[in-house]
Amino acid sequence: MELAVGGFSEEQFREACAEIQQRAPAGANWELLVETLGFSIYGLLDQQTGLYEYKVFGVLDDCPPALLADVYMDLDYRKQWDQYVKELYEKECNGETVVYWEVKYPFPMSNRDYIYIRQRQELDVEGRKIHVVLAQSTSVPQFAERPGVIRVNRYKQSLAIESDGKKGSKVFMYYFDNPGGQIPSWLINWVAKNGVPNFLKDMAKACQNYLKKT
Repeated sequence: MELAVGGFSEEQFREACAEIQQRAPAGANWELLVETLGFSIYGLLDQQTGLYEYKVFGVLDDCPPALLADVYMDLDYRKQWDQYVKELYEKECNGETVVYWEVKYPFPMSNRDYIYIRQRQELDVEGRKIHVVLAQSTSVPQFAERPGVIRVNRYKQSLAIESDGKKGSKVFMYYFDNPGGQIPSWLINWVAKNGVPNFLKDMAKACQNYLKKT
């Protein structure tokens, strides 16, 4: 398997491109969970943890693909529009750019933090330009666990974006994390199912303000 810079394979980028060309996941085990805010959200249940992996398909109007990808990659800007960010920054570790992200959880739950790598590519697929961002958790000694914050060790996300043929973007997102702790699986699933489309809608609003900022 050919590895791209940053620990992701070219095949992983191609897989995300293939997903955005579909309107639903391949495979009989994926179930449609909800259609909301213009998105279709599918889940695949992990029997061992009781948690779902998610695939999200939809369109964000009036938000061009390159702009949407720029906003998604801009961590400093995300601290302005994502109300759940407590701390978010990049750091060079062993020649690799690693992201630290602490997420606010409501009382009495502990905040969660993530250590992950990410990479963005623009791919040409039969004349169509597709922006892909891959992210997955990693572990480096430079980020020790903090007291009172639970470390999320299983996190994976992919985002594929292309033009909807108008002024907006077709979007595919894959998402999984296991936040650990004593949160019941039904609550984690409920939050993820509702939180992902709301996050995408908030990001679309952030695109409009990003244009004003620049």
